[in-house]
Amino acid sequence: MNSSNNTINTSPSGSLRGFTPSGSLRGSSGSIFIAGPCVIESMECLETVAQELVRINGKLGTDIIFKASFDKANRTSLSSYRGPGLEKGLQMLGDIKAKYGLRILTDIHESCQAAPAAEVADVLQIPAFLCRQTDLLVAAAKTGKIVNIKKAQFLSGDDMKYPVEKVRESGNENVWLTERGNIYGYNNLAVDFRNIADMKKFTDIVIMDCTHSVQRPGAAGGKTGGNREFVPAMALAAKAFGANGYFFEVHPNPEEALSDGPNMLYLKDLEALIEKLL
Repeated sequence: MNSSNNTINTSPSGSLRGFTPSGSLRGSSGSIFIAGPCVIESMECLETVAQELVRINGKLGTDIIFKASFDKANRTSLSSYRGPGLEKGLQMLGDIKAKYGLRILTDIHESCQAAPAAEVADVLQIPAFLCRQTDLLVAAAKTGKIVNIKKAQFLSGDDMKYPVEKVRESGNENVWLTERGNIYGYNNLAVDFRNIADMKKFTDIVIMDCTHSVQRPGAAGGKTGGNREFVPAMALAAKAFGANGYFFEVHPNPEEALSDGPNMLYLKDLEALIEKLL
């Protein structure tokens, strides 16, 4: 994977700035921020988002982790856009990392994706629906990268003890957990913010997925709907309950996004929300 050497905003070490090797916080802001489009749509979109994240980092002193998926394997419909795939997608993410000096987080859906994704990503994310998949967790753990496990919509915070154990017993102590709501009847999610405190019993890093938690799964005719107007409130409520990380899917124009548009935050609104959380 050849990447550009025109690097901006780099860190002198290979580790995440603001984090110890174990994944604990040590930055002055005391918060982790993750932001980016749901899925890789184009290099132009990735660069637009990356440039804004670099600008915000420079202004606010943050170190936002860039997020995008090379493949969305759990889309509602077979006809839904999934992304460019593993090889091309990792090439694009690698180019963003090299050019802009941003840390990278991406999802993996199969065990065979863990090792190649770890060549580019600083954080490997386990999707909520897959958080109990033992082989996937073990493969992610063996890369030595930080593993961010999203809590399934059908599990409690206490249930996340076992996915964490699977990663740690496979030799990796670098585990984060992410809250993203629970199934509440049909086509709806509800967030029990007590899950944040419950999950802090298992890891120091508990992140609030502020955009997926406002989804309306399957409520938009073969694709996921959502209510992005509630994203800021989700973030602020999570902070009150002790979250120390915040996950935002952002897009220059969510109305035209190829995945998760209704719950994604407008890129232009990200800075103001981060300022409130700081």
